[in-house]
Amino acid sequence: MTRIKICGITNNRDAHEASRLGADMLGFVFYKSSPRYITCGCAKEIEQGLSGDIVKVGVFVDESPDALLGIAQSVGLDMAQLHGEETVEYCGNIKKHLKVIKAFRIKDRKGLSRINDYDADFYLLDTYRSRLRGGTGKVFDWGLVSGFEFLRPVILSGGLNSENVLKAIKTVSPYGVDVSSGVEKRPGEKDLELMRGFIETVRKADLHAITG
Repeated sequence: MTRIKICGITNNRDAHEASRLGADMLGFVFYKSSPRYITCGCAKEIEQGLSGDIVKVGVFVDESPDALLGIAQSVGLDMAQLHGEETVEYCGNIKKHLKVIKAFRIKDRKGLSRINDYDADFYLLDTYRSRLRGGTGKVFDWGLVSGFEFLRPVILSGGLNSENVLKAIKTVSPYGVDVSSGVEKRPGEKDLELMRGFIETVRKADLHAITG
């Protein structure tokens, strides 16, 4: 079953609706330059009302290890998503304390060569934009990763929505899919029907894969 991550959660309503609709992971962005930035206190309040089954992911960009781990402990995060220029050593240090998703912005096939150097739990593939760290609303050329052997399960991100996620799953066969702007009314505010449509489409893709 393809795992579904709804990222950029900023409020209780969106968190609980995403959970109710069947999301597997929720992403909280602790990067102050993001329009989906959430404070530690607000994220902690949301987390306390969630079921224990849903995975809570903190998204960080070149954060100091001490600050990251402090937020993770305070909020009760299950994973850290590293979305900056974090080194292999940095990733390994964080992985001693909690699971890690290392994000890579895909520009060309040459950039794939360094990904497997990272001992993360998951690799997240996102669209490259020089001044943006995720939330671009744009897809990258999925053909760039065709045939490449990743050493960790892949989560696909970058401009996904209910209209293209079926093709994305068929093309890349990822462990999971990550959506943010594709299910929003505006940055930081999710649209219930768009979330429902996205999740239903992913589940239909899973059913099709099972039944052929």
